[in-house]
Amino acid sequence: MDLFEYQGKSLYENFDIAHPNSHLINKIEDLEEDFTLSYPVVVKAQVQVGGRGKAGGIKLANNYEELLLFSQEILGMDIKGHVVEKILIEEASEINEEYYLSFTLDRSEKKISNDA
Repeated sequence: MDLFEYQGKSLYENFDIAHPNSHLINKIEDLEEDFTLSYPVVVKAQVQVGGRGKAGGIKLANNYEELLLFSQEILGMDIKGHVVEKILIEEASEINEEYYLSFTLDRSEKKISNDA
């Protein structure tokens, strides 16, 4: 299953899993100077490909002017053949530790693979 980040965050909300406040936009006109998020915010390209940050698709905005500039730069950007049509604006978080979880499905057995 391939989910965009904003779709995953929606699932978090449905199950009361804590996550930063965010706002999804499709076009610059959706930005509001007085929206309910606190600065700094992270402007994130919503594409289903790795390397968004290195490609310039994730930026930290400290005020509305930066938010507007970065949103204009990121919307419509091509990241590895994926055109950015949506951006997620999210309150920045202090990250103490990061963990990644993955698993492989064995489709023939219809279960999670035991291979490491």
